[in-house]
Formats: sequence, structure tokens, C-alpha cells
Amino acid sequence: MSGHRFTAHTPVSACAAALVAAVLVMAGGSPAYAGDDIESLSAQQISERAKEALRGATSVHFVTEGSLNPAGTTSELDLRLDRDGNCAGTVSTGAKGSVEIVKRGTTVWMKPDEAFWKSQVPGTGERAAELFKDRYLRGSTDDPVLSSMAEVCDLERLVKSVTDSPDLRLPLTKGEKTEVDGVEVIPVIAKQAGKTVTMYVAAEGTPYPVRLDAVQAGEGEASIALSDYGEPVPSATPPADRSIDISTLMERGN
Repeated sequence: MSGHRFTAHTPVSACAAALVAAVLVMAGGSPAYAGDDIESLSAQQISERAKEALRGATSVHFVTEGSLNPAGTTSELDLRLDRDGNCAGTVSTGAKGSVEIVKRGTTVWMKPDEAFWKSQVPGTGERAAELFKDRYLRGSTDDPVLSSMAEVCDLERLVKSVTDSPDLRLPLTKGEKTEVDGVEVIPVIAKQAGKTVTMYVAAEGTPYPVRLDAVQAGEGEASIALSDYGEPVPSATPPADRSIDISTLMERGN
């Protein structure tokens, strides 16, 4: 295990950021004002309002599903995260396994399942899975083994990847008001080169993005659901008797 760096999350965060950016950064109209009725706005203005709302979000429950990978491989997130760097949830890499992750400040707890150990640590993964069964690896975000996985907990980084992206300036259309996950929303739709991306923006209150769907001809479908804006990230952390300090573990392995 010495020196091994977990990187299975990389396609997850990259795919998620790309999907969000595909919709939110395509606003080309003028900014909308707080008093505007969202239904009266253009598709470009609604997109801009959603981008501004996402910038201001202090926390969110972020769930990705599906894949635009023609090979059918999937990497999915189910995370609650905030701007203080706290998060809790699961990162799944399909057949390559999943990891439960908890982060409070600069401390990270990570519990890979058996499939993840076997796919990420060839040769010794089966032994590691048995040794660490039902236990978390605990360490600092400075630890190279945990730091790359902990990057998925960076809400600021996710938002920045969206708001700092170049304006895609795709043509947008506005759909009729509908309902997604119990929330009234206005769809904003972009189409280009066989891809259709739909962002559903809350029609009442703060115009947060509620869901994003992307369909690419011949490559698949993917979605992001965003909910529980402003809700605190669960503060419970794994008990000490179910955690193994990774610095001690690495010292023993060297």
C-alpha cells in the first residue's frame, strides 16, 4: 500500500463539473434581478440566475447518475458538502467498487468496499479488504493516500470549475413549467452536436438548479440532482474503534 494514491474519483469530479458547466456557463443574456418573475425571463437570464444562485450556495446534496461514456463505465457521487470543506457520502466507481467518505475540516475518514480494494490495490487488495473490513482509514488532507479522494468534498472547487469556465454561448430554449423531485421548475434546454442538456431551475424562491440531465446520441445519459441547499452536512464521524490512523499504518508498512 505504501505510496499508493487513490485516483478513482477523478472521472467522477471531472464528469460532474463538465455536466454542470455544460448548462450553467452557457448564459449569454443580461443578468436577472432579484425581483424578477423567473417565468417572465429569457432562457439566458434564467441560466444566469441559476449560475449566480449556485455561486452563493453554502451547502448542497449532490447526486450524480449515469454516464456519457460510450464504454458504459460509470462513476457516481452521493455527497452532502459545504464551503467549509465538510462532506459525507459515497463515491462509487461501478464494478470497481465504492468508498464511504466523511470529512470534517482537515480530517478525512475513508472506508472502501471489497471491490474497491481489489481494483485499486492489485495483488494485495483482497488481503487489505479483509484486514480493513468495516473500518475506516483516518488521516489528514495532507496525506497523499487520502488527499485525492478528499478533493471531491471541495464545493468551492466545483463551483469555481463552473463559474470560471469560458462562456459556451450555446443556443438556449425555455420549456414549460413542470415538476422535478417535488419542486416546481423551469427547464432550460441546450442542444448541440447530438447532445441535449436540460437544466431544471426552481421556479419559486432562490432559483437554484434542481436537476441537470444530459443525453448524448450513441454515448448514454447522465444526470445531476442538487437539493438540500443550505442544510448542514451531517456532523457525525466514525468512532475511534472503527478507525485506523493511516500515518501509523504507513509507518508499519515501510
